[in-house]
Amino acid sequence: MAEVRRVGMLTGGGDAPGLNGVIRAVTTRCAQDYGYEVVGIKRGWKGLLSPEPDSVMDLGVEDVRYILQEGGTILGSSRTNPYKNEGDAEKVVKQMEEFGIDALVAIGGDDTLGVAKRLHDDFGTQVIGCPKTIDNDLSATDTTFGYDTAVTIATDAIDKLRTTAKSHERVVVVEVMGRHAGWITWGAGVASAANVTLIPEVEPDMDAIADLFKQRAERGEKWGLIAVSEGVVLSDDYITQSAERDEFGHVQLGGIGETLAKEVEERTGIETRHVVLGHLQRGGTPTAYDRILSTRYGLRAAEAVKNGEWGSMVALRGSEIVTVSLAEATDETKTVPEDLYEAARTFFG
Repeated sequence: MAEVRRVGMLTGGGDAPGLNGVIRAVTTRCAQDYGYEVVGIKRGWKGLLSPEPDSVMDLGVEDVRYILQEGGTILGSSRTNPYKNEGDAEKVVKQMEEFGIDALVAIGGDDTLGVAKRLHDDFGTQVIGCPKTIDNDLSATDTTFGYDTAVTIATDAIDKLRTTAKSHERVVVVEVMGRHAGWITWGAGVASAANVTLIPEVEPDMDAIADLFKQRAERGEKWGLIAVSEGVVLSDDYITQSAERDEFGHVQLGGIGETLAKEVEERTGIETRHVVLGHLQRGGTPTAYDRILSTRYGLRAAEAVKNGEWGSMVALRGSEIVTVSLAEATDETKTVPEDLYEAARTFFG
């Protein structure tokens, strides 16, 4: 195990409220308490694979003191995959050496942490992972920072749309982020008292949905709200914006809201509109919960660096922040269990 003098940090994948909280906590603990030099790597794995003159920035306590409340990430991000092309992973490891980085804190979701795991397994890279995804779909942790903010934003949007739906006697379909896991939609649907909540884990019953809104119309409520995850499938495959895939093989989803709205209007005769929340769910000021959780994650990640807990990820288990293996963290997607979905279904109508 190589001695640690210089700690690097990067943020990969989509931005999430709370990223700056982790950066602040890791920097403060490592620099102030452990005496490490701390640097940020700009633009995620791209900063190591295709470095630019500004790819590394020095981080001190004063540089991060007031960033906790800011959304996004001061380090920038990308969806770069060092394992897409042969030889790129070796370039990343070599670039870390050239930057003098002895240990790395990788803050990201399944894709970013999957790369971190492989670098540790293949090259012995001294890396600690920190779970970030608004989708809350990372295994081995009770929750991920960014999720609470995303649910709060989606809930607020649905609350606002209710008044328009009632005023104009329309059904409004709200498309929410969620490719394979419907955590944001489930949370926002329950919190906003949506009339129907649809998630990728459960096949939608269009006959039942149409009957529900017909029954509402018969009792004088010719309006309603449907919260639907972008990954919900109505026919044989996802509805996508294009056939292009990112470096991790993901297609860009989008369109289920519009498709579902047309289907509902055709079946019920009620005017139906759709709204896509999109990147609004990622942006803005993190909630107090996400500020606190990201801070606790960052402090424990710094401790893991000091202890040499390489190949691990910090995780929330109950009220404690612990470390788990990156293998366990990225082994499978955490989806909404059936009993929780039934809790939302109780209030359909």
